[in-house]
Amino acid sequence: MTRVNAASRAVVRHFRLHHFNGNRMNKQTKLTILFFCILKLTLHLIADSHSGFQSDEFLYIESGRHLAFGYMELPPMTGLLAFIQNLFHSHSVFVYHIFPHIAMLLIVIYVGKITVELGGKNIAVFITLFCLLIAPGFEGSQQPFLPVVFNQLFWVLCFYQLTRFIKHGNRKYLWYLTLFTTLFFLTKYDALFFAFGLLSLLFFEKTRVALIKGKYWQCLIISFLILLPNIIWQYENDWPGLQMIHRLYETQLDDLTPMHVLRDLFLSVNPIASILMLPAFVFMFVNKRNKSLYLPLACSILLSVLFLTYSKGKAYYFFPIVLTILPFCGIFWEGLLLPKRRWLLYPLSFILLIGAVLIPFGMPVYSFSHYLNSVFKYSPKEKKNGKDVLPMNFQEYISKEEWKTMMQQLQSLYDSLPENEKRNCLIWGRHYSQAGAVELFKDEYRLPNAFSYHGSFYTWAPTDKMPETVIAFCYNDAGDDYFNPFFEEVTPVRKIYSDYASGEGWVVQTIFICHKPKQSFDKMKELFKKRIFE
Repeated sequence: MTRVNAASRAVVRHFRLHHFNGNRMNKQTKLTILFFCILKLTLHLIADSHSGFQSDEFLYIESGRHLAFGYMELPPMTGLLAFIQNLFHSHSVFVYHIFPHIAMLLIVIYVGKITVELGGKNIAVFITLFCLLIAPGFEGSQQPFLPVVFNQLFWVLCFYQLTRFIKHGNRKYLWYLTLFTTLFFLTKYDALFFAFGLLSLLFFEKTRVALIKGKYWQCLIISFLILLPNIIWQYENDWPGLQMIHRLYETQLDDLTPMHVLRDLFLSVNPIASILMLPAFVFMFVNKRNKSLYLPLACSILLSVLFLTYSKGKAYYFFPIVLTILPFCGIFWEGLLLPKRRWLLYPLSFILLIGAVLIPFGMPVYSFSHYLNSVFKYSPKEKKNGKDVLPMNFQEYISKEEWKTMMQQLQSLYDSLPENEKRNCLIWGRHYSQAGAVELFKDEYRLPNAFSYHGSFYTWAPTDKMPETVIAFCYNDAGDDYFNPFFEEVTPVRKIYSDYASGEGWVVQTIFICHKPKQSFDKMKELFKKRIFE
């Protein structure tokens, strides 16, 4: 009997050690997370030194100059972050990537913390973060100042609090979950897919009881009140979020197939990491040791995946979900390696290291010339708009020089105008990136203000009478006659070609001099009311 009691006490001590203290990071685990933080930050800073702005960044940077409870494309959080970055009054890529880099580091830290919270030790954290490091999709999406990286961050933060709530049932964690989910909704409406996954809490008695004890209805009321200003803004602006989604289905999402998305996701996550993750899908459902924790989380992930698949989401829409599966991947492989197969960690690490060769496909860590010579020199050229171009998705590589050329051309044209025309002249950028670029660089090149009716720029467009002279420019996808209906005289004066356009509609930018407007700015807003997302 004494031996039985001693064995029982040993089992209890083992259970407490692994299940109650498992969420406490030891020094080695903290150093592992710190190592990957430093490594990822170094890669992103190198990429910053090789790149300019991604075209969509100009829109979100400009949103910081027009603080509001919402924008045509997204909720208010990104605009607030842009406002803070704009306080530096800089045109530097490094400055405008401060918040993306902070978000990236927090993602690394909290993916590591989730792994530990789920019972993983140092090897699990190492494998998890190594898989995260070598995924070109994460490197690319976490680099620019776009809502995508903040979407990933808040999904990870929410999942961390969900894990703690399911594990401990403490009301405190329910409020943390409410807070981060609400902030998620104020950052990107993709929060709806995460919130749908929370329905899994209703499937299990333990979590249902915890919700009732935590007075979940109070959380819902507070969250709704915080989100109410954005809901009112959407209503007053004719629900632009729904308009944008409708436009996305028309132009992009309806053409996607599940196999196409799965292929892109497989490559974006890195084939090696994707293969290592495959057992994790089963593991999180069948693991018996932590069934009360793993199963609700697995059901939450599954619900989000199903809803996103039904909604025809692009591959990168699934990136945040992948971040929540990676910890299960690390824990699964750690369980296979410990305690008798620890030596297998070395060949596994070598295999993951081989996967790192795909990092340059996600972010510009090479110089542009080296990238062309080592990756694209064997790519066939295509004829577009009468010009040979080399298609590429790394527009950050070339954007610095391309926008510099465009600003110089606009400056030269503006300086050539008579003084009476320069006095009230404005620049019309057909695409929000064009207007945003002018707004960012106008002081450096002594240019007038820019306007557009594309995206959120529609809400910032001028009112009253239009000036007699407008400099306008557009990509070739709009056509050379785009501005004709709005002016008596439209004269194309310059064309700027891109040798590395990523799409046929982006090969040429044409600059026009427009005289004698046919309508006022107020009338223009009426004309473009249904064309905001063209």
